[in-house]
Amino acid sequence: MEIDFTDISVVGFDADDTLWVNETYFRETEERFAELLEGYETKNKIDQELFKMEMQNLELYGYGIKGFMLSMIESALDLSNNTISQQTISSILNLGKKMINHPVELLDGVEEVLQALSGRYRLIVLTKGDLLDQERKLEKSGLSKYFHHVEVLSDKKEENYKNLLEHLEIPIGSFLMVGNSLKSDVIPILNIGGKAVHVPFHTTWAHELVSAEEERVNNHLKLNSLRDILKYLN
Repeated sequence: MEIDFTDISVVGFDADDTLWVNETYFRETEERFAELLEGYETKNKIDQELFKMEMQNLELYGYGIKGFMLSMIESALDLSNNTISQQTISSILNLGKKMINHPVELLDGVEEVLQALSGRYRLIVLTKGDLLDQERKLEKSGLSKYFHHVEVLSDKKEENYKNLLEHLEIPIGSFLMVGNSLKSDVIPILNIGGKAVHVPFHTTWAHELVSAEEERVNNHLKLNSLRDILKYLN
């Protein structure tokens, strides 16, 4: 299906796993967390319980590393029947701090694409997560110079997008969203009449997975690399 991008004047980019690596570090931390708790449960059970705890806490803590740290601690308390040692709690906190302090690793072609598009389009960042953490990553990335606006949303549902675009006075017909998540970056935009580009990342958080029926949505552009967007916008 051919998509017409001629009316696009504003391009929104997701941040985590679209501009830089993110989910990989969560998966690595989950591995370390399971190792810390291997005396209490199997790895599979630990993974399941941690994900359940994250889902229970999502409305309270939102997205991001700090909420993940708290969910790990709560899971450790539950799985150990409140017998987990202070040393292990300290180790869990250190896992989270290591994630926060991790260098930002840009994905292939990101700066090339932003540099090429910034002269022709108004570029903005639309991401979920912890405000301080996302601001820190953007600063570390060296990419802030390419963006006219940065917005850290509590969630990325249709209403969130509609409210933000209205606030920024961006007509939906002139807006294109680019991201790695069908659930957060593509489907909500398509549902409000916009256009979207899906650039899958090799690892997807279970919470961002969609049904097989939703995966078949075909009125968007899917690319193997962000660099390929230059074929359509330049």
